Amino acid sequence: MGNLEPFRLHESLELGVSTAATQIEGFTTENSWYDWAKLPGKIRDNGTPGRANGHWEHWKEDLDLMADMGIRNYRLGLEWSRIEPGDGFYDTKVIARYRDELTYMKKLGIRPLVTLHHFANPSWFERQGAFENKHGIEVFRRFVRRIVPEIMDLCSEFITINEANVYAANGYLYGIWPPGKKSLMKAFSVMRNLSICHLRAYEDIHDIFGDKPVKVGYANHMRVFRAISNSPFGKLQSKILDCLFQGSITRLMTTGRSAFPAYWFSGVKKFPHCDFIGINYYARCTMKLLTEIPVPDDVPHNDLGWEIYPDGLLALCEKYHRLYKMPVWITENGTCDAKDVFRSSYIYEHLRRIALYLPYVDRYYHWTFIDNFEWSEGETAPFGLVRNDFSTQQRTIRESGRFYSEIIRGNGVTQGMIERYLSSI
Repeated sequence: MGNLEPFRLHESLELGVSTAATQIEGFTTENSWYDWAKLPGKIRDNGTPGRANGHWEHWKEDLDLMADMGIRNYRLGLEWSRIEPGDGFYDTKVIARYRDELTYMKKLGIRPLVTLHHFANPSWFERQGAFENKHGIEVFRRFVRRIVPEIMDLCSEFITINEANVYAANGYLYGIWPPGKKSLMKAFSVMRNLSICHLRAYEDIHDIFGDKPVKVGYANHMRVFRAISNSPFGKLQSKILDCLFQGSITRLMTTGRSAFPAYWFSGVKKFPHCDFIGINYYARCTMKLLTEIPVPDDVPHNDLGWEIYPDGLLALCEKYHRLYKMPVWITENGTCDAKDVFRSSYIYEHLRRIALYLPYVDRYYHWTFIDNFEWSEGETAPFGLVRNDFSTQQRTIRESGRFYSEIIRGNGVTQGMIERYLSSI
């Protein structure tokens, strides 16, 4: 505890939490992840998003808990397959239900940041090939132009696409997510089409709002890549991986141009095409070619084996702020910690770097508010500030959740908080 010091967050920084609709809502809907979970061996615990947190019914309870914790910024998703269960058919009752949730958030003083696509596709859209072809771009734009006017009086901040790079890599390169394909060229094509979805949706949303204030961005998963060798070849490999996984797509989604001319999109109206740089950051990766090397036991890591490396957040924020000269929003940052023994330290170390070195970071959203259906890990990977008993749907605030609440209320970390929450570290 000797090197842990109090800090204050800069006044422009606002803290919040993130969730995703498919991961928390529960109750069956026809989308790609519900379909994927039906296939043997695809989910670690054979679970299904059909249970999750039951948030579709418990949304008011969850928002009340957020308010009690002092949370005033909430990044949430809309489940596309509920809103548009058939090609071109929109369920007005579902839209009204989302309006009820956003209205209640406003009543509680919680500001929404709405994510429009977070990995899951309606089943009918998946059968059409989803984002493998250009037709998918217009289908997504149709959805955006339909839903945004319905909620624009309640929400003026949007994430268009969440982690296009992870969606493409896991679904089309490694084949471990739906649709389970393994093609490098398809992965690149999907990343390009999702980038165009963002570029067009950015324009569409700004056109819908007209002169009214609105902020639109993307959320890209970013990592620090380190080669297993420190040789010149290893350093070159790290740069190539960085460009392929995140650098090129971030440039494309921001400017309409990529490091690869074949992937440029020339139809943009203006620069830039985001109102903030959205970064989802969790870990550093040590790579041998395209294979990630397991973290040694003596290196800090979470329950999934991801290296805990707070300096990575600092490096990535500095890089992308330098490149694009705009505010940075940390749209996801958190760790898998079933026993809640190092999550408070994780939060402290990442926020401390923001407080000391990153005055241009305006938002920080912790991933996640509550334990959820964590994609292929099922219910086995708890990232939540709030523990969820999936069998009873009972919510319990963890000590790390109480720590985060105190940070929000006090705009920083005091010596007393260090002694209470971090003394055993």
